[in-house]
Amino acid sequence: MIETARTPIAVIGSAFWPAASMLAFVVPFVGSDPVYATYATASMITFAVMSTNLFQYGVGVAEDRVQPWEPYVRSLPTGALPRFAGRLLSGFALMAFSLLPVVLIAWLCTAATLSPLSFLTAVVVTFIISVPFILMGLAIGYSVPPKAAVVVAQVLFFPLAFAGGLMTAPGGAPGFVEDLAPYLPTGASVRLMWAAVGDYPVEIRSILSLIAWIVVLGGVALWAYRRDEGRRFS
Repeated sequence: MIETARTPIAVIGSAFWPAASMLAFVVPFVGSDPVYATYATASMITFAVMSTNLFQYGVGVAEDRVQPWEPYVRSLPTGALPRFAGRLLSGFALMAFSLLPVVLIAWLCTAATLSPLSFLTAVVVTFIISVPFILMGLAIGYSVPPKAAVVVAQVLFFPLAFAGGLMTAPGGAPGFVEDLAPYLPTGASVRLMWAAVGDYPVEIRSILSLIAWIVVLGGVALWAYRRDEGRRFS
């Protein structure tokens, strides 16, 4: 976190795009409708969670691997779990900062409204849905070099956003997207967010899908970490 803070543009950049998306797509089109503005804000938060964590971890970890500090840290007798936990906690803090402008814009510039209980529920769900994208970023970061990590993150970013239904209101996506979205990490995540902020029903398939993605991506990230560690010390 200290290293990131030394490069302020990295922190500002992570907060800029979600806020710009709110101002460009949510405020002028559905900002005056309380229901749609609330759902759209939930979609933008999911969009921001995915983009922030995918690029922060996918590109950031890949860049860290080529730094001289990395071999030293890996020589310490701590294993993978403390390093993963540290990255998760620091990622949560930076993600919260990047989401703050989205929440402020929704509060000040739209008719979106939440009860205190719904707001707290949405906060908890936000941290839960960030886990699969953090793990996805870690899997990318430990698998490929920095230049390739940028490409992989970009290739995954927009297809996951579109196929997950983040670009439309609940039930407004094309039929094939509606069928596929609950089984993708983006679609499962945004459906939980919609349920947290509105009357959208909680879908068991989305919950099971999210759990499955966390297990699978966690396994891939751990495998990539150990493979990279084996290459360094072989």
